[in-house]
Amino acid sequence: MKRGPVLLIGYGYIGREVGAALLHRGLHVTAWSKSGDFGNGPELANPHLSTHSGDIADPISWWGLPSNFATVIHVASSNRGGADAYRAVFVEGVRQIAGRLPHARLCLVSSTSVYAQSGGEVVTEESPAQPTTETGLLLRAAEDEALARFGEKALVFRSAGIYGPGRGVLFRRFLDGEAVIEGDGLRWMNQIHRDDLVNALLHGLDTSLHGLFNAADDQPATHLDFYRWLAERTGKPLPPFGPVNVERKRGLTDKRVSNARLRATGWTPAYRSFREGLDAELKTL
Repeated sequence: MKRGPVLLIGYGYIGREVGAALLHRGLHVTAWSKSGDFGNGPELANPHLSTHSGDIADPISWWGLPSNFATVIHVASSNRGGADAYRAVFVEGVRQIAGRLPHARLCLVSSTSVYAQSGGEVVTEESPAQPTTETGLLLRAAEDEALARFGEKALVFRSAGIYGPGRGVLFRRFLDGEAVIEGDGLRWMNQIHRDDLVNALLHGLDTSLHGLFNAADDQPATHLDFYRWLAERTGKPLPPFGPVNVERKRGLTDKRVSNARLRATGWTPAYRSFREGLDAELKTL
C-alpha cells in the first residue's frame, strides 16, 4: 500500500476498524463522516487522524480538503436509505472522487446484491450481475464508474452480508425471539465477518489488487441451517416458519457467492462460516 495520506469515506462499523488499522501503521488518515459523528475512541487523539464532515455528493463539502491523497477508501453506507441515498453515496460519490482525486487509488465496497441469481447457483465475478432492484442498479453504476474512471487503480469488493460484534440482523432477531424461517428455509444466505472484510480491504491494498472481488466467507448456508445451529447452540427453540417476504430493498435472491478469486490472492477468512463467527459472539453474551 502506498505510504501517502488516505481519505477514508465512511467512518462507521467498517470504517472505524479500517482507520484504526491504518493509523497503527503510521499512515495519515482523513476520516469523512456525513453526520460528523466520529465517536469517542482513543484514535481521535492520534495526531495522524484528521476528520471531515459533509455530503460526498455535494461539491461544496469537498472544499478545504487536500488533493494529495494517495488512496481513497469508500466504505460509506446509505444508512438504510432508498434509491436517492444510494445514488448520492455511491454513484455521485464516486464521480466526485474521480473528478477531484483522479490520480489516487480507489477502493470501493459494493454488495453481492448486484447478483440477482435466484436458483441456488454458485456465482463468481464472471457471473452475470444484472440487478432487478433500483438500489442494485445504482450499485452496479457506481462499480462501473469506479472501474472506468480509475482503471487499474480501482479495487471493488462485492461484500456479502456483514455481521460481527454488535451487528447481525438475523442473529439479533433470533436472540430476541422475533425470527421467522421464511418459506421452507432452504434459500441460501451469504455472509462475511466484519474483521474478515476489513482484512480483505487491507490485503487488497497491500497487494495492489485491482478489479472486482467477491468478499464472502467460505461456506454459504441456508436460513434453515443457520437457525438450526443457533437453536442447538443456545438451547432456544427453532423459530416458526412463515411466508417469504418479497418486499426487499435489495431483492429476493437465492445464490451461493464464491470467494475463490479473492482466496487465490492469499487472503483467508479467519471466520470460515457463520458458526465460527457467531460462536465467538455468543461467548461474549
